[in-house]
Amino acid sequence: MAGRLKGKVAVVTAAGQGIGRAIAEAFVAEGATVFATDKDVTLLEGIPKAKKRKLDVLSNRAVEAFAAKLGAIDILVNAAGYVHHGTVLECDDKAWAFSFDLNVQSMHRTIKAFLPAMLEKGSGSIVNIASGAGSVRGIPNRYVYGASKAAVIGLTKAVAADFIKQGVRANAICPGTIQSPSLDQRIADLARLTKTSEAAARQAFIDRQPMGRLGTAEEIAWLAVYLASDEASYTTGQIHLADGGFAL
Repeated sequence: MAGRLKGKVAVVTAAGQGIGRAIAEAFVAEGATVFATDKDVTLLEGIPKAKKRKLDVLSNRAVEAFAAKLGAIDILVNAAGYVHHGTVLECDDKAWAFSFDLNVQSMHRTIKAFLPAMLEKGSGSIVNIASGAGSVRGIPNRYVYGASKAAVIGLTKAVAADFIKQGVRANAICPGTIQSPSLDQRIADLARLTKTSEAAARQAFIDRQPMGRLGTAEEIAWLAVYLASDEASYTTGQIHLADGGFAL
């Protein structure tokens, strides 16, 4: 069904690649006016019909200025994120701070900036990209990543509870292992650290998915379309697993 987001204005962060890009493209296909944002604006090339904007979600000033210029929107998708590898013993203060800044505080910045206009108009949908790693399930060597993504779920539920009577919904998507440029880099890093081949490292990621394959960014985007649309108008404060059975 086309046109599910017709007439809606959406902002998508980290839209340059992976899940964020797939969501931006799906939203455009469903009729939304999409502001596709990324710190590296060159990554946004090739997204048809999207309004491409540079946005550093680590900057309060940049986020606040962007929201003030844009005004009221209907949909906010927070897709920016970083995967740190290691246990608590490999997580120094810098890794902890950066992981929480990009994975959690960036969402705090964008929600705080765009929410007032949503409340003024009495409607809005916020979709946050969390993870199957975190409060859903503990994953080896994902200490600070899991902690930060668990915080995303808590943040999402808090926003949903605070504004449920004012027309604003907030939901989280918890993907499993999704094929993306980010995953390719993690596979390369794992192969180097374990002194094995990239093919073997990739197979290890595939083997942990009960469905026996990696997910696609498009499969996450389809779920985001639903949550952003009026079809999900009775859904808020929920986590939505799209993980190939990983958390079973």
